Amino acid sequence: MIGSSPASSGVDWFEILSENYMVPGGKPLAMLERVRRDYPVVMHGVSMSVGTPQGPSDDYLRALKALVERVQPLWVSDHLCWTGVHGRNMHDLYPLPYTEEAVAAVVRNVRRVQDYLGRPILLENVSSYVSFTADTLREWEFVAAVAEQSDSLILLDVNNVYVSSVNHGFDPHAYLRALPTRRVQQIHLAGHSVQAGCIIDTHDQPVADPVWALYADALRRFGPVATMIERDDNIPPLPELAAELRRARQLAAAVLTEAEAA
Repeated sequence: MIGSSPASSGVDWFEILSENYMVPGGKPLAMLERVRRDYPVVMHGVSMSVGTPQGPSDDYLRALKALVERVQPLWVSDHLCWTGVHGRNMHDLYPLPYTEEAVAAVVRNVRRVQDYLGRPILLENVSSYVSFTADTLREWEFVAAVAEQSDSLILLDVNNVYVSSVNHGFDPHAYLRALPTRRVQQIHLAGHSVQAGCIIDTHDQPVADPVWALYADALRRFGPVATMIERDDNIPPLPELAAELRRARQLAAAVLTEAEAA
């Protein structure tokens, strides 16, 4: 990052990991306040666990709401998954069975969260590496049903759609076509790795060409949706990340110009 700043690299806003700042004080919050002075912020969680029957604990929701009130984010998001049982967080994003029963459980939890926070939340589709014999819905049907029935919004992770499409053998473009356009409020882009014969959502590589192509398709369907590139490991210098950001902007501009001409 030497010689560059977010502003000079064209960064418009930042996404923070909610749980890192659900603390009473200290350096994390001090650094967050510095970012908030100059940039809009959105909150993205990894521990809400809306897929468990009981949903998030009251303690978790209190801490989350306190952070929301402090940060005043543009929006709040988490993952369409479960992350633990019996009050123990296992620090991973576990897929759900795609059934009507699971839809009902998630919808009940999401409504509770939204009522408590006083705002809609965004739920992100996760990458998956197993499927359930109990599945009665396709993943995109499940995502759409949760959004519509809970009146929530979608954080569309395009890389996760691609990863899961390769691992499970479905058409990623059909996935996009099945989502309600008015529900998609944010897009994630990220890199992945090939391990043990499947694709893993590792966030440690540049965005792959097939994901860029799928992103273009997403833009054609959903329009100019706020987009963020995730990078969690093997983090390169800021100018390299900024180059990916420019590629996303250029692709969006070309696709939207094409759509206007059509």
